[in-house]
Formats: sequence, C-alpha cells, structure tokens
Amino acid sequence: MKNYKVTTIYVSLIVIFVLVVGACTPAPAAPAAVKLPDEIVVGVVQPLTGPFAVFGKEGQIGAELAIKHINEAGGIKSMGGLKLKVVVEDAGGTADSAKLATESMISKNHPVAILGEYISRFVMAASEVTDREKVILIADALVPQVTQMGRQYLFRPGPTATNHGAMAYQFVKDTAAAEGIEIKTMAILNEDSANGRANSLGASEAALKDQFPIVTMLEYPYDITDATQIVQQLKQTNPDVIVHTPYFNDAIVFGKAFKETGYYPKFLAGAGACGYVDPASIQALGDAAEGISMTFSYNPAKDTPQNNKFVSEYKATYGYIPTEGAGMNYYDAMVLYEALEYSGTNFPDDPLNPDNLRASFLALDLTSGPAVETYPGTQIKFDATGQNMYPGVVVLQVQNGQPLVVYPPDAAEAKPVFPNPYYLGQ
Repeated sequence: MKNYKVTTIYVSLIVIFVLVVGACTPAPAAPAAVKLPDEIVVGVVQPLTGPFAVFGKEGQIGAELAIKHINEAGGIKSMGGLKLKVVVEDAGGTADSAKLATESMISKNHPVAILGEYISRFVMAASEVTDREKVILIADALVPQVTQMGRQYLFRPGPTATNHGAMAYQFVKDTAAAEGIEIKTMAILNEDSANGRANSLGASEAALKDQFPIVTMLEYPYDITDATQIVQQLKQTNPDVIVHTPYFNDAIVFGKAFKETGYYPKFLAGAGACGYVDPASIQALGDAAEGISMTFSYNPAKDTPQNNKFVSEYKATYGYIPTEGAGMNYYDAMVLYEALEYSGTNFPDDPLNPDNLRASFLALDLTSGPAVETYPGTQIKFDATGQNMYPGVVVLQVQNGQPLVVYPPDAAEAKPVFPNPYYLGQ
C-alpha cells in the first residue's frame, strides 16, 4: 500500500511538470505566406512550324488576346492585381519536338501553367513532362485518351473528338428531318490518326444507336495529295451523307476532288474542327467549300459581352472571325484566370503552389464569367480526370463564302443550307 501511494505521488508530479512546461512553451508559429512573384508566367506551347502551324499560330493568338484582356481588366484581383506574362515556345511538328519544347519552357521560364499543344499526340507526350514537374497543362486537343491517362495536372475545358463525331451525325439527322429530306445511308471518312478515328467512332456510335446504315468506313494517310480514287470509291457506294474528319491540307485535297469529279452526296459534314470552314480553307478551296459544314469547339457567334469583345478585336486585327484554335485557347486562358482567382481567395498563403492550383481547377463550377461567355456551352466543371463534364460543340457551314454557325438551333446565326447546293446541280 505504501509503495502504491509513492508511485501515485510520483506520477502526479510528472503530470503537473508536463502541464506547467507545456503551458510555458509557445505554440508553433503558422507557416509564413509565400512571397508572390512580380508576375505570373503562363507558357504557350503550340506547333508554330511544320504541318500543323496553321492551328498553332491561331492558338497562340487566342491565348495572347485572352491574357491581354485579363491584364487590362485588372489582373488576378485575389492576388492584389498580379498580372500575367505570356512566354511562347514552338512545339514543332512531332510529338518528340513538342515534349522537348515543353521541357525547355519549364526549365527556362518556370510557368505556373501551359496552354496548348493542339495535336493530341503532342499533348500526350508533353503531359509526361508537365505531370512530372507539377505544371498545370490546359490542353486544346480533342482525342478522349488525353484525359484518360491518369495525369494529375492536366485539364481540358473543351469537348472530345467523340463529341464532335456525334454532333456531326446529329446535325445531319435533325436538319434532314426539318427539311423533309430523306437520308438512308451514311459513309464515314477520316485521316489515319487517333483524332480521325475518335471522331468516326463518335459518328458511328450515334448512327448505330439509331440503327442508321453505314455503307462504308474509309481511312487514308493525313498527308494525302490526291483523293480522286477515294472519291470515286465513295461515288460507287453512293451514300446519302458523308461524315469526314480531316486536318487542314487533306480537307483541301478532298474538297477539290469532290469538285473535280463532280460528285456530291446530299450532304458532306465535317467533324473534328479542322478544315473546310476556317478562313484559310475557304480561301484555298474557293467555291468548292460552299455548303460544307464542320463541327467546332468554339462558337464565334455567341452573343455575350466577353465573346463580342474577343471577336471584335480579333476581326479588327486579322480581318476574319476567330478560328476554333483561337477560340479554344481564349476560353482555356479564361479558365486559368478563374482558377487563379479561386486559388488566391482560398489558398492565400500559397496560391501558386501546383497542388493548390490543381485543387482550384477541380473546385471550379462555372456558369457565368468570361470563360463561360466564350465557351460553346453553359457550364464548365471538371471531373477527377480533368475533363469538362459539359462538352459544347457547334456546327459551322460555308454559305456564300462565309462560315456561319447553323447548329444547334438555339446557338445558330443562320439556317442550314440542306442538301448541299452542288448536289442539286448534279
């Protein structure tokens, strides 16, 4: 009993000592806020030379205009009006050169985010680097696999190629029904990349759900120089509609081949946002572009203050409306703006930390503001893979030499011309 009491007293003294010492020890100081830089560096990596330069240059213009507008509007207000600085790097013409350009961009400039790459295989290669270095990559490429690789720092505000293919089919189906024109068969044509195949998959899946007959599916090398034999093959199967996924040069080759052979189906619908309806394609094709449509991940006719500002300044500077590449990079930059504002508000001690910025992207649920005002949809919210859950796609058609938005009806600035005007003259 005596030993028990002594032990009890001893333990009690230890407890009292710990409590007294603990009370006298100051609490650990909160970590100091990280000092912000003088400006936030944003990288733009696009194919500015090589076969895809026509898209990359437009993407660069769109990104630079967006960042100019952000800075003019007061910069990142949640970070004391911090301005953005654009640094540009040429991705070149291959996936390897895009990866090297991304490594160079990060090592030399230390951007908080990179916009672009445009070609899906470029994005896939570059995202190995951006994920390793924990740099946000905001991609403007369409292949679904871009956001299916498990990348943690990659986000895609725009739709996928599968969305584009499905939209091309839906447009033809709905427009034919509205015009009372019967269509019974469809052919699918694409260049031989993941982008072409994904668009064709979207169109074929949508058609198969309706049990709509597909009479042929043809694939060709994207650097094709003569499409006459393929057009003759299509003529033999004689589909009512062709859904075609080209890039730029091959769309010109096919457009000329349709005109030279004198063969046109009831409708030729482009999918995948490349070729036929952009200003450079219309100039190259001349009247051969008339009546052809193409899906777009950007709506130049969207009547909102931010989009009107973008289109007006773009057109005044370059003489034509923004292309898809320009539009996508404009709203991609505006999504970055929204994420930076969110991070500055919710992570004020270290808003540019890549994990805080990643969390900010995942927390966004935009239904208003400059990003949504320039996006061809009504909402931007990312799932865990970095894909926007609300894809937006519109259809443009060449009418009297001008690209006009014709679908969906609630976004259209003109009624579709259907069937193709050259079909009626055959």
